[in-house]
Amino acid sequence: MPHHTPLIGTIVAGLVVAFVMGAIAHRLKLSPLVGYLMAGIIVGPFTPGFVADAGLANELAEIGVILLMFGVGLHFSLRDLLSVKNIAVPGAIGQITVATLMGMGLAYYMGWPVMGGLVFGLALSVASTVVLLRALQGANLVETRRGRIAVGWLIVEDLVMVLALVLLPALAGVMNNADAAGGAGSLLAPLLGTLLKVAGFVALMLIVGRRVIPWALHWVVHSGSRELFRLAVLAIALGVAFGAAVAFDVSFALGAFFAGMILGETPLSRRATEETLPLRDAFAVLFFVSVGMLFNPSVLVEQPLPLLATVAIIIVGKSIAAFAIVRAFGHPGDTALTIAASLAQIGEFSFILASLGTGLGVLPAEGRDLILAGAIVSIFLNPLIFSLIVRSNRREEAEKPPEQPRMGHVILVGYGRVGKLIGQRLAERKAHFVVMETDPDRAEEAEEAGLSVVRGSALEDRHLIAAGIREARRMLIAVPEGFEGGAIHEHARHLNPDLQVIARAHSDAEVAHLEGLGVPHVVMGERELAARMLALCGAG
Repeated sequence: MPHHTPLIGTIVAGLVVAFVMGAIAHRLKLSPLVGYLMAGIIVGPFTPGFVADAGLANELAEIGVILLMFGVGLHFSLRDLLSVKNIAVPGAIGQITVATLMGMGLAYYMGWPVMGGLVFGLALSVASTVVLLRALQGANLVETRRGRIAVGWLIVEDLVMVLALVLLPALAGVMNNADAAGGAGSLLAPLLGTLLKVAGFVALMLIVGRRVIPWALHWVVHSGSRELFRLAVLAIALGVAFGAAVAFDVSFALGAFFAGMILGETPLSRRATEETLPLRDAFAVLFFVSVGMLFNPSVLVEQPLPLLATVAIIIVGKSIAAFAIVRAFGHPGDTALTIAASLAQIGEFSFILASLGTGLGVLPAEGRDLILAGAIVSIFLNPLIFSLIVRSNRREEAEKPPEQPRMGHVILVGYGRVGKLIGQRLAERKAHFVVMETDPDRAEEAEEAGLSVVRGSALEDRHLIAAGIREARRMLIAVPEGFEGGAIHEHARHLNPDLQVIARAHSDAEVAHLEGLGVPHVVMGERELAARMLALCGAG
């Protein structure tokens, strides 16, 4: 039996090279996404050396999109979606219209047919699911008002693209006089059919899914098997997404989002999120690798001016349109900037539209190359643009400093099972402390308990500063991963060399790692448990 197969080779090459390039990007203070894209270029067909299977990479990347949208749905209720409909629906449609017209203008300048310009413009108008969500999650904005607007905007864009994919073949036939007898009816029939399918899927999820999915997961929980629970969550995410695509012609991403949203209404949403996180991250990386594989560097030399114009439409034109629309609806400037930066890129739907356009013979091959190159450049630049926007918006509640005076206080990192117990004891003692937490649900729980909370990672200096790291007396690292705790310790001591740190560990290797970094006090759960049991045994 051969050990090397295209599937194994693609996964191994994608993840290994992505790790190397992501680590280099991190050392250079760049977004890891930049490294993942470079990894795709390295293993792609346009550079020498090993060439991964682009078709398999795209299918693996689709799993990442499904799991990512499922995770977003877990934190996104139907109420959240409806609360932003007044801006998300007209905003997305308006921005798509403006971007499509700009793309058609560029296509007209290059001498392409009208249908080619339409496909080209539509491809430039829709943002990437993965890139947008990664940007929002990295800035802890998914649970905020502007984050909900961005996600709602994205859902509307996906729905519009689903309609476009159905209507384009019929429209191309009419424009080419291949179906002249059908007239407007040839467009009206598929449009109504698509609307009915989408409505049928939404109705099925809200009526049947809201009962069946929670019931099935609760049954699995009562079985007591963690492995079976993890499998059930993955089966729901992938099964609903695939079923929605097959039965209702709805995109994988949209189906997974609704599955997550239904499951998010149950008390099991947090556990479901934790169980899918590792796979979600791994397959999301493969998405960016697959995008990088599509990039042909020769387009930079052969079509520099058209490429520059394409990137300008994606990053500048779309952003200005989105900013103007959000401001016109009365939202503040920081919200408008966040939405504009979130949408300043293109991705998976753009590739599908480009493939469909060339397959129908309406989009020239150079149009597809410009779309792919524009996607690469915009995804490359988007994390940098977004980070600049976020840094300029210090009014977001996720970055607000605690209201209590910050002098000689304690910083508690993590509000999970252990952190919550520590927080309760500190509160009983009336100790002055601040909680740092990245998980939105846990952060909200701590806030509801009346605690001072900084939403953000303790691996980022801006969040540590917001928690008052320079004035703090002691830090309690309650996150379950000892190696992550070591990195937090290094960041914290860099900002406050006199800080007293107490960290948590799960194994002897973690204890040795933390002690090697100079953490003065390391608590290992198993050792403390054994010591306590021996003490009780001796007392008896």
